Amino acid sequence: MFGDPTEPQSPPASANQAPGQLAGLHPMLHSHAAKVCTAQEAVGRIQHGAHVFVGTACATPRALVAALESLAVTPADVTLVHFLTDKAVPHDDQGRCISKFSHRTFFVGMDIRAAVKQGLAEYVPISLARVPELMAIGRISVDVALIQVSLPDAFGYVSLGVSVDIVPAAVARAKLVIAEVNPAMPRSMGDSFLHVSQIDHLVPVTTPVIEYLHQPLQEQAMEQIARYIGGVIEDGSTLQIGLGRVTNEALKYLSDRQDIGIHTDVITDAIIPLLEHGILTGRRKTQQKGKIVTSFAMGSRRLYDLIDGNPMFSFQPIEVVSQPSTIAAQHRMVSVTQAFAVDLTGQVCADQYGGDFYSGLAAQGEFLRGASRSEGGKAIICLASTENDGEVSRIRVRLLPGEGVTVARTDVHYVITEFGIAYVFGKSIRERAVALIDVAHPKFRAALFEQAQALGYLPADQSLKNLRAYPVEEERTVKLKDQRTVLLRPAVSSDGVGIRDLFHSMSDQDVYTRFFRKVRGLSGKEVQRLCNVNFESEVAFVAVSGTRENPQIVAQSCYFIDPSTNLAETAFMVHPGWQGCGLGSILQRRMTEHAIGRGVRGFVAEILPSNANMIRLASNGSSNVSVEKTSDSVCVTTMF
Repeated sequence: MFGDPTEPQSPPASANQAPGQLAGLHPMLHSHAAKVCTAQEAVGRIQHGAHVFVGTACATPRALVAALESLAVTPADVTLVHFLTDKAVPHDDQGRCISKFSHRTFFVGMDIRAAVKQGLAEYVPISLARVPELMAIGRISVDVALIQVSLPDAFGYVSLGVSVDIVPAAVARAKLVIAEVNPAMPRSMGDSFLHVSQIDHLVPVTTPVIEYLHQPLQEQAMEQIARYIGGVIEDGSTLQIGLGRVTNEALKYLSDRQDIGIHTDVITDAIIPLLEHGILTGRRKTQQKGKIVTSFAMGSRRLYDLIDGNPMFSFQPIEVVSQPSTIAAQHRMVSVTQAFAVDLTGQVCADQYGGDFYSGLAAQGEFLRGASRSEGGKAIICLASTENDGEVSRIRVRLLPGEGVTVARTDVHYVITEFGIAYVFGKSIRERAVALIDVAHPKFRAALFEQAQALGYLPADQSLKNLRAYPVEEERTVKLKDQRTVLLRPAVSSDGVGIRDLFHSMSDQDVYTRFFRKVRGLSGKEVQRLCNVNFESEVAFVAVSGTRENPQIVAQSCYFIDPSTNLAETAFMVHPGWQGCGLGSILQRRMTEHAIGRGVRGFVAEILPSNANMIRLASNGSSNVSVEKTSDSVCVTTMF
């Protein structure tokens, strides 16, 4: 893709260099010896006013950048252009940037953060996937490309190794291409090859390829978020991993999954256990089945050795990997973005923290939009519910000054914190506010609720009751008599629409037997009583069919504890299409299990005499049952 073997080759080394000059030169460089020089000689050819592209991440050409910084006579008005670099930007002992050059960066990583604060670097907020096209038309200038590559093969091809990303676009535009040639650089497969004829100078280096390891998560909150993310990833999903620590940690919770695939901007060591245990097969991928598709890698030598010459890996330019239509075509595509803040309307800030630019957009927008359009796909935003000190909520009524909108509210689907999972796509502002307050830290929910009501996001009759974390451990997937499956889970405030739909699916007779009166509709207050519960004296469960993105509540059950007797009154609603398949009995058993765990003495049910099925249901599950009949009702008391 990047070279033509019919292009003129470098003349034989013997025609340009004496045999003594080849001593110590790697044999694979002998035929290209005319291009070999030192780092100082190569960067000395950079002209005044040049825009110099610097290669990415673990392929950062440190020796070339260091040589450029140390030139005795520095070329004037040089700008370094880069995405993510590693220890290429010099700093003093106080952590201040002391680079002699200005910088334009597409990502504010640790290497460039001080330079941005000092005004020595400019952050360009743009999707990395759009950078190649802007380079191609000259909107992003590249005069020189400093890159790192593998040794050439017998045909004169080098591999871009662990970082393809935007390098091909920079090389195609640059008038001067200088490459560090590193024997330690793996030869990655895919569209990662460049012919030596496209390189002006080869600078041999023998340093190890930069390694990158995620620090283990110490925060319990982030660990819980990783569990939630792992919990929503299904068999056969295709994953975008990214660099976020939480995303990488989530892969630990896929040990019981099958046929996971990878289509991502970056891979890390987190994929290795999945490969070793036969989980990462890519068999169900729609495109490039069985291949691990990526654009760059940041990991350990263990990962690089796995990549080297391995046809299972396909490294491609970032604009190819991040094509939204390609992402959307993947089976059950999952994309995860770590954010710094989310407001109650769903706006996300992911590249500013405390008013400072921090990280960048990378290709997250393309992956989120692509995943949201994938069949069975999931586009996920995740964040801790509070700042590190626990004193400020990251779920905000409005984003703060200095927090730009990285992801528009129209593109947000899942929002996950350590307190639960909110799905907001296609939801109203009221529904979004309710769902996001539910996953905020409990100590901030009351304030968020009051602010949301003051802004008119929530109606005056809305109430706030649930101040606990969503108990994901209480979810149960059950199979019914007719082999259909449902998810039994605790009810949440945002179930209101589904509860109302369930009510209107019921026949007039079912409504009368449930409410003891003719009811045409449910008020907001009545709906809240069925799902917006405190899980102390009020408990409610729902049975859900369908996906998390498009759930249908097919049954609801609840119990309300009388503190004077420690007995709980129960009630049920079951969709007509789901009656007679054992769902009521399953809900009864689930509530009984939950109530016994809470120390409740028993259940009390007031039932119409004509409702024989409900009388029988209320009488099951205990040998200590008393039935009292009146002309108007039957009272069934079941003691545990």
